[in-house]
Amino acid sequence: MIRFSAPSFIAGFLLYALVASAPASAGVFNPQTFTLKNGMQVVVVENHRAPVVSHMMWYKVGSADEAPGKSGIAHFFEHLMFKGTKKFPGNTFSTRVARNGGRENAFTSHDYTAYYQSIAVDRLPMVMEMEADRMRGLVLSDKDIEPERLVVLEERRERTENNPAALLGEHVNAALYLNHPYQRPIIGWPDEIKALSRKDLLAFYRYWYAPNNAVLIVAGDITAEQLRPLAEKYYGAIPRGPDIKRARPQEPRHVASREVTLRDKRVRQPSWSRVFLAPSYSTGDSQHAYALQVLSEILGGGATSPLHRSIVVEKKLAVAAGAGYDPDNLGPSEFQFYASPRAGISMAKLAKAMEAEIQKVITVGVTAKAVSRAKKRMQDAAIYARDSLRTGAYVLGGAITTGRRIEDVEQWPERIATVTHAQVQAAAKAVLKKNQSVTAYLLPLRKSKPKAK
Repeated sequence: MIRFSAPSFIAGFLLYALVASAPASAGVFNPQTFTLKNGMQVVVVENHRAPVVSHMMWYKVGSADEAPGKSGIAHFFEHLMFKGTKKFPGNTFSTRVARNGGRENAFTSHDYTAYYQSIAVDRLPMVMEMEADRMRGLVLSDKDIEPERLVVLEERRERTENNPAALLGEHVNAALYLNHPYQRPIIGWPDEIKALSRKDLLAFYRYWYAPNNAVLIVAGDITAEQLRPLAEKYYGAIPRGPDIKRARPQEPRHVASREVTLRDKRVRQPSWSRVFLAPSYSTGDSQHAYALQVLSEILGGGATSPLHRSIVVEKKLAVAAGAGYDPDNLGPSEFQFYASPRAGISMAKLAKAMEAEIQKVITVGVTAKAVSRAKKRMQDAAIYARDSLRTGAYVLGGAITTGRRIEDVEQWPERIATVTHAQVQAAAKAVLKKNQSVTAYLLPLRKSKPKAK
């Protein structure tokens, strides 16, 4: 299964950037939406270029909604959703999708869990019937749970424990967030994964997996008029679940910078990074979110960015340098700078140069011409966005499950277009404060000195 974490889910921002070129008056994806009587929202994104559809079921629950001591349960349960029901036992779901020429997968983030299938439009009723059945009809025994627990633990070993950069990322999150559940890894801590019981998993399922906590998005060769009777038939009969309020702890004011260093014998390319706590579309000083996106495009926009040009090309201190920002969180977000030193360049020298570049952004700022060019690049990147079958479904699903509205997605081009040079400067000064940051070093192990004889 696919997992996304908050720092790595820059793809969320890229998807927003992909939709920027549509004329403001025409909207972006021009979706249609309706709500079933049991509270489930349904969204349709028409794309008639091929007789196929992408069927996505999004649940408003992610790792940040887990109870203390139960880390990893959202991701673990994502795996268990493929274990079968009385009507479709065992591996029936996956087997039927494959035999009908479809593809499927799922992913978990801090804020949502989603399941998707891409399939021919005439097979859509089959997929909807099976997805609706497992929303409330999943059958779980210890015989299903225990082998999958081993799969999850192996996934953690492969993707995190065997990857020094991923291990460092976990510790950066733990240091950056003082109180917010984003401090926990999406996949969970090993001891807590091992301790999750069948009772824990079933309680999680029965509370969160309900139509009133779900969003169905179908993109492709179908209209809302065609989808509505199918949605009512397969999903409309599912009883509404309990009313859910996503109570999230608030992050206190940060007054001290932090530093995290990981030395590991597996490190071949050292790296430096600094992550600043930042607002998202939904949390904090969200008026800065659009300006921070533009700033991120200026600083992280590839080989032509001033940061890359200064650190990599002119000073020849690094093999790579850039910046990134993703505002699409229900909770706070991060603005990150990163660099990897050239051979023979000390980490101290690179760190000093990067700190000078950050200070330059705060005090001198970026040029008005750079702001204009960045906005144009963000718009140009989306020329073919509507050709993608799944882009609209991903963007809309991520937005709705993190507290945003369809209108927010549709108006994104207008909002980016109105970002001013002054707003970019103000956002940089508001967010790039060292006391609300974590600086991270990924280094190889020091070579031990030979003992004197």
